[in-house]
Amino acid sequence: MLDAAARRLIDPPLDAIGRRLAALGVGADAVTLVGLAMGLLSAALIAAGLYSLALVFLLASRLADGLDGAIARAGRSTDFGGYLDITADFLFYGAVPLAFIIADPAANGAAGGFLLASFYVNGATFLGFSALAERHKMKTEVHGKKSLYFSEGILEGTETILFFILICLLPSNFATFAWIFGALCFVTAVMRVLGARKIFGKD
Repeated sequence: MLDAAARRLIDPPLDAIGRRLAALGVGADAVTLVGLAMGLLSAALIAAGLYSLALVFLLASRLADGLDGAIARAGRSTDFGGYLDITADFLFYGAVPLAFIIADPAANGAAGGFLLASFYVNGATFLGFSALAERHKMKTEVHGKKSLYFSEGILEGTETILFFILICLLPSNFATFAWIFGALCFVTAVMRVLGARKIFGKD
């Protein structure tokens, strides 16, 4: 829901940095992998209960996630780069809730499992919609220029990052926030299914 507005705010400075990095020969795929490494390190720190330090690496990983696209736009973007980026994102998104479960299984296990299930279903509806959109040659740049078709929903990347920041700042409230966020993920998934039925149901 907030991605389009966030892109208008962050894309200009990211693109400026991306052009400089591309000119220096920095590759977008390499930045994607560095961002993933920092995201997984953040998850490991969460599992160890080091939430403040984890937040630093979480923010750094998301900066890298924005820069890889900016570098690609400044140089030569590839389909594989988009594929690698979305794969890294999904791994990171799954690692953070898992880390909270590991940190405190008794308090976070059920809510974390529910959250992971909601991410799984939401991801399936997102990727399935993108595949059908590609087949029907649908285009959108509401979320910037992307390798995949990004369908809109209540919860998108911006909301997820804000949620991750919140649970790192208030880790004792993870379970409450996870139940709420997971429920909204399921609502977003249902909305995508209904939208897909409306658009593609006449095939």
